[in-house]
Amino acid sequence: MLAIDLPHARRLAFGVVLGQAGVTVIAALAAWGIAGREAAGSALLGGGIATVGSVAMVALVFTGAAANARRIVAAFYAGEAVKLAVVVVLFVVVLRLVRVVPLAMLAGFAATYLVYWIALVGALPAMGARRGA
Repeated sequence: MLAIDLPHARRLAFGVVLGQAGVTVIAALAAWGIAGREAAGSALLGGGIATVGSVAMVALVFTGAAANARRIVAAFYAGEAVKLAVVVVLFVVVLRLVRVVPLAMLAGFAATYLVYWIALVGALPAMGARRGA
């Protein structure tokens, strides 16, 4: 079994959000260099959608006190549901109101999710080694 202390988890989660914001800016700059201003804005919107979804989840999961394992798991499920809802709503709003370059927008969105997976893969072995697993 793998256990993680709450301060480390909170720090990791906020680090992922900051990493996503940074990658969003990098993706927008890359899109600007490759395809111009409209693509840069689209990549910024795509990455921003993913980042805002992650902020919503982190805020929901880590604002309450960790009373027991059952509440923590419930908070993560609720956080994922809120994150999914935020992402869907933002995609609908952006696609209805803004003229975007679809490939650039999806690339910005996907790039931010790579940050999440890289952080997860990188953090799990370190947490297991720290706990003696």
